[in-house]
Amino acid sequence: MLPRLFRPVPKSFRLLLLAGVAAVALSACATSPMTTGSIGDAPAAGMAGKQAAALAQLGERYKKSPGDRATILYYAAALRANGQSPQAVAVLENGVATFKTDKEMLVAFAKALAASGQFERALNVIDRAIDPAAPGWNELLVKGAILDQSGRNDEARLLYGQALKIAPEQASVHANLGLSYAMTNELDKAESELRLAVKMRGATTQVRQNLALVVGLQGRFDESRALFAAELPPDQVEANMAYIKSLLTQQNRWDLVKQQG
Repeated sequence: MLPRLFRPVPKSFRLLLLAGVAAVALSACATSPMTTGSIGDAPAAGMAGKQAAALAQLGERYKKSPGDRATILYYAAALRANGQSPQAVAVLENGVATFKTDKEMLVAFAKALAASGQFERALNVIDRAIDPAAPGWNELLVKGAILDQSGRNDEARLLYGQALKIAPEQASVHANLGLSYAMTNELDKAESELRLAVKMRGATTQVRQNLALVVGLQGRFDESRALFAAELPPDQVEANMAYIKSLLTQQNRWDLVKQQG
């Protein structure tokens, strides 16, 4: 078993993990027709065409009815799924101005702000959506993800702990807690939480791929490859494995793991 190294992870590793957090807690609205799967995977040509058509259609609906609540939420989710976070922020800023106390609107706005890198502003907005007397697990999850992306991992984990008391069987909470540990190189704890997550209802392919990532970063390449292979085509599996090994090389840990894969 590899020794636990708790030094800061490389920037490229942190960015990859941040994408995982975004996929779990800061993903586009689940009801949006534009919701995508794994962050970072290029959609197939046919799917990309459908997404572009759906985005254009939603854009037309928004122009005709900019004050319609459902249209605001769907269009903003579609923009974010298409990598247009600043535009999603603008749409939701207008939405929040109209629906000032709408919790779903506030949560969506916080997600869009975080996706565009405006973390402090995102925290201010998500706090408006959290009832201190009776917080919802999803709002706590989103705030935790924003804190993780801000590098405030200990604070994020406290919120995930609160969320688990409210909703102990939510895969996304365990998944985000696992990714939080991965960000600080506590890979054994990360794996434990992600293994819990993948067994629960609601576990997505992104959660399963993040487990494969964390397993690979511990040098268990065959096991990591098998986990990826259950989710991705062969060319993407090998690309992921090559990337994991490059990350380990950047960490100067290759000498610890190369004999295992």
